[in-house]
Amino acid sequence: MPPLLVTGYSMLSGLGRGRERHREQLAAGRSGLGACPIALDFETAVGAVRDELPELPAHLQPWSTRLARMSYALLQDLDEPLRRAREKWRPERIAVLLGTSTAGAETTEVAYRQFVAGGAFPRDYDFQRQHTFGAVLSVVRELSGADGPSWMASTACTSSGKTFATAQRLLAADVIDAAIVGGLDTLCTMTLTGFHSLQALDDKPCRPFRANRGGISIGEGGAFALVERDGEARVLVEGIGETSDAYHISAPHPEGRGAEAAMRQALASAGRQPADVDHINAHGTGTRLNDIAEAKAIQRCFGTEVPCVSTKAYTGHTLGAAAAIEMAFAALAIEEGFLPPAIGDGPIDPEIEVNIPTEKTTGTFDRVLSNSFAFGGNNVSLLVAKA
Repeated sequence: MPPLLVTGYSMLSGLGRGRERHREQLAAGRSGLGACPIALDFETAVGAVRDELPELPAHLQPWSTRLARMSYALLQDLDEPLRRAREKWRPERIAVLLGTSTAGAETTEVAYRQFVAGGAFPRDYDFQRQHTFGAVLSVVRELSGADGPSWMASTACTSSGKTFATAQRLLAADVIDAAIVGGLDTLCTMTLTGFHSLQALDDKPCRPFRANRGGISIGEGGAFALVERDGEARVLVEGIGETSDAYHISAPHPEGRGAEAAMRQALASAGRQPADVDHINAHGTGTRLNDIAEAKAIQRCFGTEVPCVSTKAYTGHTLGAAAAIEMAFAALAIEEGFLPPAIGDGPIDPEIEVNIPTEKTTGTFDRVLSNSFAFGGNNVSLLVAKA
């Protein structure tokens, strides 16, 4: 299939809002991980969005949630390329294809706590408009003017990566001319306590690939990209790999077989070789099993020289939003000519036999492979290339 033309992208995370803010924080090696704003009975660091989020217009107030306001912020930062797309394409040919892991769970948790405390849900709480997976689609369609196919993918931590593959297929089938793709997720008690029950959370900021790593730090935020049939692309999504090893419900294959297959498929779909890749944005969650399995897969595909960085040490694991945010980080590396340092205390795990640069790296990066792997063994790799 032909590559996807990314004509614009926006991002929001614990590092802040907007492309420029993310560029500054990544270049400086500053993490966005900090104290959790949700009361918990255990210690953990999170990548909370601390920027003020815009309020929805009055006619969309029944849909107003933290997730919906995040989507509004992302659309505002994508305003100019969206304006050009609306002038070029018919509304029914512009799709909205998003991914999430928890949807409006945070809103329902807040409403349920009020129910427990006072015997009634908040008067403005609406499950259909505020919790369901499709609720935020209504907000994005209304605010963007897109009236084409729209759906929400929820495949855990690959969710927003799946949206790029869906857009590629719809464009190839001549169903659409453009799509808003990406994903978003918020912090919520269910996610934090769930990962804690799996003994997968670090009590300190996560340290991917470090010998003393203790697990995941959860983050929130999102990223949107506008992909089009033709136009002036900032970057290309040149190849996409999708696999499922189905090894275990919550653990990867210990040798990273599914991850390896996804990376090789992304290369093959673009007609590229491992030597064509200049950098890998690793999935790198900070758990012992995930980091070692991914490093083994990378080593078999690429050897030990290509620089690998996990930006989850900056944002935390943003779950359904991770693939889209990290695609945007891949685009930044290509456009800005630098890789952020792999941050975190302690030495690199000697079992990790790939190149983990702990200092900022400058240079020319024409192709970046961005990995996202999820529960159930489902895997997505995006090959992002210079336009």
